[in-house]
Amino acid sequence: MRDIEPVLREATVFGVIPVVEIDGVAEGEALAETLLEAGLGVVEVTFRTHAAAEVIARIAERYPDMMVGAGTVINAHDLKRAAEAGAAFALAPGLDTVLIRQADELELAYVPGAMTPSDLQAGLAHGIRTFKFFPAMPAGGIPMLRSISAPFALHGLRFIPTGGVTRTNLGEWLREPSVVAVGGTWIASRNMIREADWAGIRRNAEEALRLARDAREAT
Repeated sequence: MRDIEPVLREATVFGVIPVVEIDGVAEGEALAETLLEAGLGVVEVTFRTHAAAEVIARIAERYPDMMVGAGTVINAHDLKRAAEAGAAFALAPGLDTVLIRQADELELAYVPGAMTPSDLQAGLAHGIRTFKFFPAMPAGGIPMLRSISAPFALHGLRFIPTGGVTRTNLGEWLREPSVVAVGGTWIASRNMIREADWAGIRRNAEEALRLARDAREAT
């Protein structure tokens, strides 16, 4: 199995990953430019719109400084499309061992979702060390993450909580030793992208980076 951790360390270096839904390539280009201007060089383009694969391909081609990932990758078809589009990594809301094996064949860094010890155990059996904890807040927040991960303390698991993570609790999440980054939809919401509110998105990205930096410096 390919070692995907170096790729994921690069993807999580900022401590925060904007999770976005984009309807068109032009919006994707403008978003990439805005995030890079703010100093945030990673984005997760979710397969929640028909344009996702095309947007990923355009960002990967035109913005080499932007590490673009594919989100909500829940079937073999979209996983293959993400890899072909040039996604550096992919994430899913749940765990599917078939997709883990397929991602390995495609040499694509893949982060499955986990919400139970069974999910973690199944992922570990397939060499996974980094998981998306989803939905982070509805599932029980930090106390739940601590509880399900405690039996696996010796394995050095890493988590990317997503779902209910906001600017107000981002710092608390990042002060958890096992949390390497958080996924956030508030940085560039679908409405903000549709309304071309690039100034607002840039402010959100800059704020998220500052909060992440402050949280990490406090640990």
